[in-house]
Amino acid sequence: MRRHRCQPRPDWRAKVEEIGLTYHSHEHGPYWDESACYELTAAEVDRLERAAHALHYLCIEAAEAVIKNNWWPRLGIPPAAVPAILRSWERDDFSLYGRFDLAFGGGGEPKLLEYNADTPTALVEAAVAQWFWLQEMHPGADQFNSIHERLIEAWRRWAGTTVHFSSVKEHAEDIQTVLYLRDTCEQAGVATREVFIEDIGWSRSREIFVDLAGERITRCFKLYPWEWLWHEEFGAHLAGDPVQFIEPAWKMLLSNKGLLPVLWELFPEHPNLLPAHDTAAPLGPRYVRKPRLSREGANVTWVEAGVTIEETGGDYGEEGFVYQAPAELPDFDGQHPVCGVWVVDHEPAGLGIREDARRITGNLSRFVPHFFLP
Repeated sequence: MRRHRCQPRPDWRAKVEEIGLTYHSHEHGPYWDESACYELTAAEVDRLERAAHALHYLCIEAAEAVIKNNWWPRLGIPPAAVPAILRSWERDDFSLYGRFDLAFGGGGEPKLLEYNADTPTALVEAAVAQWFWLQEMHPGADQFNSIHERLIEAWRRWAGTTVHFSSVKEHAEDIQTVLYLRDTCEQAGVATREVFIEDIGWSRSREIFVDLAGERITRCFKLYPWEWLWHEEFGAHLAGDPVQFIEPAWKMLLSNKGLLPVLWELFPEHPNLLPAHDTAAPLGPRYVRKPRLSREGANVTWVEAGVTIEETGGDYGEEGFVYQAPAELPDFDGQHPVCGVWVVDHEPAGLGIREDARRITGNLSRFVPHFFLP
């Protein structure tokens, strides 16, 4: 695995905006960054793919253990959500996608940092933007990227039906992510409708969820965390399963960092896992503290020799924390990449790499494209 310095395309902004990556920059600089790229070997791609496949099914086994042992408090899951999770699990409700964040620099085995199994973003850049970059900049190379095709194939099971797509208003990345997923759904022959989270309504007379036009919502992709849904005004009606949501309720188990200690208990010394516990004591003076429920690297604390050396702010942590051994993050030109391996319909589908000079990847960490030579 190597990091190359690159010359960005002169018109890169216009090109990525044309394919929906409108959030390519922020006030501190570019988020989509073509000034560098990563070259992997085919063997390294295979290793990432194998790791994601193994970890996905380890997580499912760990979720089953949570259910069997009633470990709901370990994951901070509210009691009101448990019946819906159990029914969703028993039905094996359709799961579209997720993203593993792995520490990997080419040597050794990829190590699990966390599983973004409910509302992962960085999808447009991974599935589309870096693919077009590859065709223009490295046409003779390949890329770990079958995300687009696998998404369309996954949606085909619902051809002839209607799926609503929902996110919050006025959030460019979420809106573009949902637009992209909606497009893949329509390419699979599924009708779609739009409804923002704020506009989802409950019809008391009909006892159904409805959109602004009064149309019934029966299936809904929601780019909105399950733990937030339960606190919405309509949350009291979720327990009755009036809507088949994507991601389904059982993904609350996989998207929760409280699963990390469970994984380590069940599969100690697994080559793709880092030691993780419900308390810091077993790890000694060196650990990373993470909220059970958080996003974009918020409220993470990195401790070395008992001293905090790096931490991020945010509004998470009320549900409790887990403690994980620090990963030996690779260092390329002072940058620490994290490999985001996408899983679509239970199978690894592609790679997106984000990097930062800090060791905690956050919402401003840059997305950098990759390629490998076949």
